[in-house]
Amino acid sequence: MAGLRVLIAAGRADWLAGMTRGPEVLSRLAQAVGRYEDQASYADGHVRWSLYRAAMDTPAAWPLLFEAVAREPDGPLASAVVGDVLERVPKDARERWIGLLPAAVRGFSARRARELAVLESLGRDDMSAEAVGDLIDGWSDWLQRRAAEASTDREVLRVVSRRGRTKRIRQAAVDALRRG
Repeated sequence: MAGLRVLIAAGRADWLAGMTRGPEVLSRLAQAVGRYEDQASYADGHVRWSLYRAAMDTPAAWPLLFEAVAREPDGPLASAVVGDVLERVPKDARERWIGLLPAAVRGFSARRARELAVLESLGRDDMSAEAVGDLIDGWSDWLQRRAAEASTDREVLRVVSRRGRTKRIRQAAVDALRRG
């Protein structure tokens, strides 16, 4: 319900009027991903997580997943779903997904969206090694690890190999340098 309050507060009540009721949207989501209806209940968060994971792997089910997350009563579960979805949806759809979340659990997904933008920039070699050197200490371990995997810029990889927070991150950058 908290996600619904966010949409209503943002003036989205007209959009919500067309949305399906909670249990019904879960049933429709289960059908869309080939699950049984007994796997579409608000009674068990683990069952919903499994259903949501299947829906994340089925782009045609994303509109129903969006509705289900908007109605998700468990904020941390909704945040986990949105955090995973952000890597799959187009960049211009990310803010819409983040907007579903109550403010109390929005921070992780907002940060992940910013990190994905950095990662995409690294993947296009649009970020200089100097910029990486200035920013890397503020990056999460996740972003540093992914930067070592995504970048093909040897100077960026050298920065990550020297300044990565963990041995695993530094080694991933060294391995990428050896491959490239």
